[in-house]
Amino acid sequence: MTLDLESVLTPSEDIVAREIEGELIIVPLVAGMGDMEDELYTLNDPGKAIWRQLDGKRSLGEVVAILAEEYDADPDEIVRDVLGLLGELTRRGMLVEV
Repeated sequence: MTLDLESVLTPSEDIVAREIEGELIIVPLVAGMGDMEDELYTLNDPGKAIWRQLDGKRSLGEVVAILAEEYDADPDEIVRDVLGLLGELTRRGMLVEV
């Protein structure tokens, strides 16, 4: 699946995500998600900011607009970062398209 700015994503029902001591930790609940050697996934601050916007209602374009207001960064760079991270998490089955 190829993501674009019209895509709407939400966390998969096959994961649990919790913020613990400032880190967002994603735990796959089913075997075969992500890399076999990794059992837990953590997101850095920009990754957490992106993740928080994934409510199953906002398009990725809306997510990019929100982040552009929040961060002083090149909008093209934000688009690349959002599509890159979410493409990877979708490929690993942690996000699903609505």
